Amino acid sequence: MRTAILRSAASNSTRLLRRSYASDSTPERKIAILGAAGGIGQPLSLLMKLNPLVSQLALYDIAGTPGVAADVSHINTRSQIAGYAGEDELGKALEGADVVIIPAGVPRKPGMTRDDLFKINAGIVKSLCTAIAKYCPHALVNMISNPVNSTVPIAAEVFKKAGTYDEKKLFGVTTLDVVRAKTFYAGKANVPVEVVNVPVVGGHAGITILPLFSQATPKSNNLSDEDIVALTKRTQDGGTEVVEAKAGKGSATLSMAYAGALFADACLKGLNGVPEVVECSYVQATITEVPFFASKVRLGKNGVEEVLGLGPLSDFEKEGLEKLIPELKASIEKGVNFANQS
Repeated sequence: MRTAILRSAASNSTRLLRRSYASDSTPERKIAILGAAGGIGQPLSLLMKLNPLVSQLALYDIAGTPGVAADVSHINTRSQIAGYAGEDELGKALEGADVVIIPAGVPRKPGMTRDDLFKINAGIVKSLCTAIAKYCPHALVNMISNPVNSTVPIAAEVFKKAGTYDEKKLFGVTTLDVVRAKTFYAGKANVPVEVVNVPVVGGHAGITILPLFSQATPKSNNLSDEDIVALTKRTQDGGTEVVEAKAGKGSATLSMAYAGALFADACLKGLNGVPEVVECSYVQATITEVPFFASKVRLGKNGVEEVLGLGPLSDFEKEGLEKLIPELKASIEKGVNFANQS
């Protein structure tokens, strides 16, 4: 009897998997991950392999990608995997990509600010974006490489120089800030985390991260002003919390990979015409005085369909917005200046 039940369960499981990963009505979509052998890149590659919307997965890094690709390729899902290593193979990795995800660069270490990362990661981003402009100029670009407040403007300048810039197709991935805000809010408000939503606006570093807990759903009357201040601070310092907990052995890689996979999935759904796909992202916008700003964005077949406004803010949030603008402006200018140096 037990054998029959197990056989039946296995059969049902197989049918469900077939249904989940059926490609008959799902468009062919190629994802390229640049920095796929790194701490974020490896779990991100795994998560994208599990996504039924992906038909081709190109994994690129300066070294180590053939092994990552071989490992991930054994997973029994729809997408075909190819690993590319070294600058000579970057073009092959990018050709035909619908979405390019960039987690390439060095992680933050204890005592290192996001600004310190700039010197190393800015050059990496600049060269990768030069290749994107050449090999897949129409792809959606999801920038994870920190500091995002500066690397997105760098990418924009590179694309402008190449004549391929489309503001609707360049995104700074700030989804981890949203993920953290949801998790911390749910814990404090004692509500189920899976139904929580919290918009996070501004940028992707320190005080430029502004969670709008006044707009959080479901509403909670249990939180004091002190709770909101503490939740805001914890969301802003989430990366540092992980860096310190790992004691010099890494930064937020697993949670960042999860957040990157969530945002890439939203981009794919938008490309495929799924209606009302809304996520927070750092994009070119005119809702504040700075040229790039994170807010809720409606995604569609062309990338950004609409940058949504900030909505009503509490006095505390208005104060936070006022404080973050000068810092965000300086980070943007730093990126633009770097891109235009040569």
